[in-house]
Amino acid sequence: MTDASPPAELFENLRIELRSGCLILAVLGQLGTEHYGYSLRQALAAAGLEIEENTLYPMLRRLEKQGLLESEWREENSRKKRFYRLSTAGRRILPELFKEWDGIEGALKRIREGGRKR
Repeated sequence: MTDASPPAELFENLRIELRSGCLILAVLGQLGTEHYGYSLRQALAAAGLEIEENTLYPMLRRLEKQGLLESEWREENSRKKRFYRLSTAGRRILPELFKEWDGIEGALKRIREGGRKR
């Protein structure tokens, strides 16, 4: 076995998997305030999470289909835009998801520091 760097393709696939769940949580968290797609992308980018349109829009449709989001078309500045916000179910589940995230984050921090339990 060698100490060669992992193939770039492998790293990219793992990076995408890692980001996927994080982005879902970030999108849900950001949609506590209503946004349309572009404004949501800007808000996430301002927080340090870039997301491509071809990732965001399918995610929004999936989250809406799962009952976590609601959306409506409205006209703003002479353009029709679809505005998204958390549904009642989304508002209920978001704190639970953040609690789960906090537990995962704490465990990963302990693992990274050598496994010391606090």
